[in-house]
Amino acid sequence: MRTRWLAFVASLLATFLLVVPLSASNAKEDPGQQRAETAGQGLIGTFAPKLVLRSIDGEVIDLGKLYGKKAVYLKFWATWCVPCREQMPHFERAYQTAGRDLAVIAVDIGFNDPLEDVRMFRRQSGITMPIVIDDGSLGEAFHLRVTPQHVVIGRDGRIQYVGHLADQRLEDALAAARMPAKASSRLSGGSSQVKTAYYGVGDQLPEISAATLDGQTFHTQDSGANGPTVLVFMDTFCEWYLETSRPSVSKSCREVREQVNALAQGNARIRWLGIASGIWTTKDDLVDYRDKYKPGIPYARRIGCVIPNIPR
Repeated sequence: MRTRWLAFVASLLATFLLVVPLSASNAKEDPGQQRAETAGQGLIGTFAPKLVLRSIDGEVIDLGKLYGKKAVYLKFWATWCVPCREQMPHFERAYQTAGRDLAVIAVDIGFNDPLEDVRMFRRQSGITMPIVIDDGSLGEAFHLRVTPQHVVIGRDGRIQYVGHLADQRLEDALAAARMPAKASSRLSGGSSQVKTAYYGVGDQLPEISAATLDGQTFHTQDSGANGPTVLVFMDTFCEWYLETSRPSVSKSCREVREQVNALAQGNARIRWLGIASGIWTTKDDLVDYRDKYKPGIPYARRIGCVIPNIPR
């Protein structure tokens, strides 16, 4: 009996030793979840924007007409995003089991993701929910910071959840969002089509200012400038993260960075500004990028400054 008891205790201890480290590792929050929740802090409880979207198949999706009738689940994603692809079975299951009280919409962020790649991914993965390619307006409205980023809007038209992981928190948010909507005058009225300003060759840019990493303010219209101004749109993860999922894009990002650095050193009359998107890029990330590659141009983050939309 004693031998059996000792064996049982030893078995319990072994199980405890195996379980405790695993629990400790799970206790550490996923950085993507942290960034998404931080980005969503100012959105939770506010009325979601009533925007009109168009899917890649031409379907018109009027978010304003859904509020008050259905909950809305928006998933921001990209074909090159590894966790996005890993979560697609869960996303498709959410769409297939949505019922009449939940609208499920896939929002490709449109960053290094041409339409043909999105269509190919849809065929290969077998996803069937409506897909919208963002022109930047949705990401701006819903504080896009990571991929994937989940936004859950309740039937009352209020944003109830912003997250990154496909976990129980997301499931609970989806269930809560489907509860009957409370009456609100804010739900009445039509939706608006987002009017985005685009600029092409020959257009006159408005005055745009941005705070750079060195604490200066960069103005596109500077009376003291005696040469052209060049805006370089980039992101800090392009080279290392896309090296596996999009090697050709990763190579292009590296080549552009090297070319820009060379050109910036060769002509002092040109005013340069590197502009990092807010996706997976905090100020610390941009500082690390600058310190690693030591570029010869100033950098600013898109968040907190007005940057024009460039036609894709």
